[in-house]
Amino acid sequence: MTQITPAFCGLVALIGRPNVGKSTLLNILLGQKISITSRKPQTTRHRITGIDTRGQYQAVFVDTPGIHQTQTSAMNRYMNRAAISTIADVDVTVFIVDRLSWGEEDELVVKGLMAARSPVILVLNKIDRLTDKARLLPHIKTVASVFDWAEVIPLSAKTGYNIEQLRDAIYKRLPQQSHLYTADQITDRSERFMASELIREKLMRQCGDELPYQVAVEIESFQHQGNVIHINALIWVEREGQKKIIIGRAGEQIKKIGTDARKDIEIMTEQKVMLKLWVKVKSSWSDDERMLKSLGFDE
Repeated sequence: MTQITPAFCGLVALIGRPNVGKSTLLNILLGQKISITSRKPQTTRHRITGIDTRGQYQAVFVDTPGIHQTQTSAMNRYMNRAAISTIADVDVTVFIVDRLSWGEEDELVVKGLMAARSPVILVLNKIDRLTDKARLLPHIKTVASVFDWAEVIPLSAKTGYNIEQLRDAIYKRLPQQSHLYTADQITDRSERFMASELIREKLMRQCGDELPYQVAVEIESFQHQGNVIHINALIWVEREGQKKIIIGRAGEQIKKIGTDARKDIEIMTEQKVMLKLWVKVKSSWSDDERMLKSLGFDE
C-alpha cells in the first residue's frame, strides 16, 4: 500500500514599517526577483504574492506595503489598509524591523498584531550593517518582552545569513493542507503588473531624491506579436517639473529608464520586448480614489 506524503501549505505575511527590507527578504526566500526594491521608503505599494514550494511544503508569501503613520493621501491610506488587513488572513506573520531600531511606527505595527490569530516571528534584518554586535543580545531580550513572539531571528536578507533558519521557522508552522499553487508557479501576479512595477523601480532608482512619491505607471497595452511583446506604458506625475525630471535633457533620462526596464522585463518574460514610455501630468492623482482604482489600488 502506497503511503501518501502529507502536504503543508499556508499564507505568510511579511510586514513592517517602510524600508526595513521586506521586498529584499521575499526575493531571497524565493531565489528570484518578484518584489521591486529601492533605497526609497514605500517602494512597495501593493500586496505582492510570492510562492515558495519545496517538496511537501508551500509557503505563499505576501509582501505588504510599509506601515507608516503619515496618511496624507488616499494612496497612503490604501497602503496602510492593505498591510494591516493582511494580518488577519494569514497562517504565519513575519514582522521585520531594521537592526536595533525600534520606533513609533514599529509600535504601530505591534498594535495591529494584537488582532493576529497566527504565530508572529520577529526578524531583526540588516544585521550585516551592525557595527557593535555586542548590542544585539540585550536588544533581543528587550524586544522579546514587547509581544508574545513565536521566535526572534536576527538575519541579513542582503547576505542570506540565517535565511534558512527563518524558512524552517515558517515551514514548521504551516498547516497541513493541499498546496494552493502548482510547484512551478512563483507569483499570482500577471506579467502586465510585473512590467509596470519594473518600470516604476527604474524610475525610483534613477531619479533618486529628485522624484517624489507621486509617480505611477499604467500599462496601456501589453501585446504578444510572434516572439515579441509590445508594451506601451504611461508614467503619471502630479506636476510639470516632475515630468521634466523623468524625461531629462534631450530625453536621455527616460531613454535610460526604458532601456533598463526593458532588459528586466525580457529576463522576466524570456522574450524580446519593445517598450514605449510616455509621461503625463495629472494633478493630485495620488488623492483621487477613481484614479487609484484604475491603477489597481483596490480594497
